[in-house]
Amino acid sequence: MANFSRGLGIDLGTTNTVFTENEQILMHEPTAVAVLVDEWKMIEVGQAAKDMTGRVPESIEVYFPIQNGVIAEYEITENFLKYQIRKIVGSMLLFRPSLMINVPYGITSVERRAVHEAGLGAGGREVSLIEAPLAAALGMGLPIAPPSGNMVICLGGGTTQVGVLAMNSIIAAELERGGGNKLDLDIIDHVRRTYGVILSRFAAEIVKMRIGAAIEGLEEGEMEVQGQDQVTGLPRSVTLRTGDIVDAAQESLQSTVKLVRRTLEKTPPELISDIMDRGVALCGGGTQLRGIERYLTKELGIPAYLVDNPTTCTAEGAARALGMMDELKRSLP
Repeated sequence: MANFSRGLGIDLGTTNTVFTENEQILMHEPTAVAVLVDEWKMIEVGQAAKDMTGRVPESIEVYFPIQNGVIAEYEITENFLKYQIRKIVGSMLLFRPSLMINVPYGITSVERRAVHEAGLGAGGREVSLIEAPLAAALGMGLPIAPPSGNMVICLGGGTTQVGVLAMNSIIAAELERGGGNKLDLDIIDHVRRTYGVILSRFAAEIVKMRIGAAIEGLEEGEMEVQGQDQVTGLPRSVTLRTGDIVDAAQESLQSTVKLVRRTLEKTPPELISDIMDRGVALCGGGTQLRGIERYLTKELGIPAYLVDNPTTCTAEGAARALGMMDELKRSLP
């Protein structure tokens, strides 16, 4: 009977998917699936599938079924969720789990319905949806029940979301599609223009994680990466430094600042004073870019800080929301 009452919180992200139950992280893997094209058969899932990107014959296709926070490949998304749920709960789904899946703020009803139906098709007994800023705030443990303002910035792989919360609800929010993946493309473009070398998306992501920064003045790092010469098409190495990533990141970072400002323009003045006192909580994979909290603090004039669980708080909040349905029912899509 243990499975009867199981409830899973799911952060179905563009880059990674996280499953949680209560306070426990059950799974944290890339949202990637490798498919044998002729048979339409799933052969690898998660990290193993992502590692195959660009390294497989034409008979195998690696899919990233979530793009910019929403489902781009419905059948593959459903199969991905089904595989992970069965790995967690067991293959004999006599008592199917309840699912709380986070979705980006402001997406269309069609996009929300696709997530809901994928959850049901993957084995969910009941499927509820929660918008990411609210789930993140719950997972951080922010005091969002009282009538006082809290702001969160979710720096995801496919979206950047900013939300102001009070009374267990989103008061004002903004969404921008692109997120960390856009920064990867900016790094590729910077290296191509500056050094005449074309990097892969995978190489750009690794450089960003290892030596990237949002501001100058931090510990300088350097890394040699392999790419393709723009003129000859032959393999060529280039040594990148932290300053290269700082330069490449400026457009994406300024876009985030503008997103926050647009959100603040829609926020009641009484809540803005609360935010000034409490600061802005940062979460998501984008928080791994060194110095981003210092950059946003300087640009916004509001203290910004990293939470303790930036990459899992949204999934943890989704799981917590399953036990708060009465308090949250007017806030859930």
